[in-house]
Amino acid sequence: MAKRIVILGAGESGAGAAVLAKKQGFDTFVSDMSMIKSKYKDMLNERGIAWEEGKHTEELILNADEVIKSPGIPNDAPMILKLKAQGTPIISEIEFAGRYTNAKMICITGSNGKTTTTSLIYHIFKKAGLNVGLAGNIGQSLAFQVAEYNYDYYVIELSSFQLDNMYKFHANIAVLMNITPDHLDRYDHKMQNYVDAKFRIIQNQTDEDAFIFWNDDPIIQRELHKYGIHGHYYPFAEQKEEGAAAYVEKDKVCFTKPIAFNMEQEELALTGTHNLFNSMAAGISANLAGIRKECIREALGDFKGVEHRLEKVCRVKGVDYINDSKATNVNSCWYALQSMKTKTVLILGGKDKGNDYNEIADLVKEKCVGLIYMGLHNEKLHEFFDPFGLPTADVQSMKDAVDAAYRMAKKGESVLLSPCCASFDLFKSYEDRGEQFKDCVRAL
Repeated sequence: MAKRIVILGAGESGAGAAVLAKKQGFDTFVSDMSMIKSKYKDMLNERGIAWEEGKHTEELILNADEVIKSPGIPNDAPMILKLKAQGTPIISEIEFAGRYTNAKMICITGSNGKTTTTSLIYHIFKKAGLNVGLAGNIGQSLAFQVAEYNYDYYVIELSSFQLDNMYKFHANIAVLMNITPDHLDRYDHKMQNYVDAKFRIIQNQTDEDAFIFWNDDPIIQRELHKYGIHGHYYPFAEQKEEGAAAYVEKDKVCFTKPIAFNMEQEELALTGTHNLFNSMAAGISANLAGIRKECIREALGDFKGVEHRLEKVCRVKGVDYINDSKATNVNSCWYALQSMKTKTVLILGGKDKGNDYNEIADLVKEKCVGLIYMGLHNEKLHEFFDPFGLPTADVQSMKDAVDAAYRMAKKGESVLLSPCCASFDLFKSYEDRGEQFKDCVRAL
């Protein structure tokens, strides 16, 4: 009898896991509480994989030998609790995929900067001619690529939710950008639970492996000693520090190990302090993989950036419109505001994840000339920001948000969509939110 694998959730990661499970000869079944997108149905049907949508049928799930859970399903969902009660192992798609490949794994996590850093590392590896796949929160799922391709390297963006159900998976290079409060609604509102999830990225590392992290992050510094870390440390920092693998000195970015080289800070394609850190982490990763310094310099200089992350849309009547829809937490918005060179009208709001807006209070006072609250429930925004005395507007659609911003912003100012919140109250996803913003701006 083939071992039975049940996959809960049939999005990118679930469908990919099913394809790999079937290829490995498992009795495979997919169940999704929502409707499954037609492209994933086709993927399953072409391979003869059984699936159901709009429900979880207990007798088809509770008989699993192992369950692969999509990261979006909370750990306290009723079906998950039933599986746990009977002792069924529950793993993530990344954990499952890792069993069937010997590729080198470069894994990136952090509260902010992970998509940009992941994309940047992939860009350098590709440019260097390496046989590399891009997976995790971006691109095709790791499991699908392991089933269908044969890469030597994978560059993987990992969320805390993916890390939650990873146990034996092994990152050859682990990158931890930073840790700030996020998703606390999924971690019993306990910061330590979230921190522990992030640090799972270094579990199973050996003496051959590397751990790259931001040296000046107070939480990382506080936690480092708790974990028996086997890999070599490669910290990056804004200023020259003892042991730093990358730092800035006199407008030069200095990489110290394993191969030392410098590049002018102004040659970096990405601007702003946060992107400096992203570039350092990516440069160290590429350096560790043995990529030539000339190639790393060139790739860090011609990277095009990530969609929905401080993406310049266009200028209308002397006002710049910037799409930072990917800012789904307060710290992301802090980085965005910090990088603004002009007075700014900020569009924020959406599904609040237990946000603390104190973090951006000073920057809002310093940089903002108007605030637009875009969400179904804006009471918390009013309560916090109204005392600042800035002009505000309440909107429930992107068109109204852009129209309000158009009326508020003067020539030489900017309009920034950097919501601090998840998008699910008014939009399908942060991508949908960003696309709508760009469409509305271009239609002005």
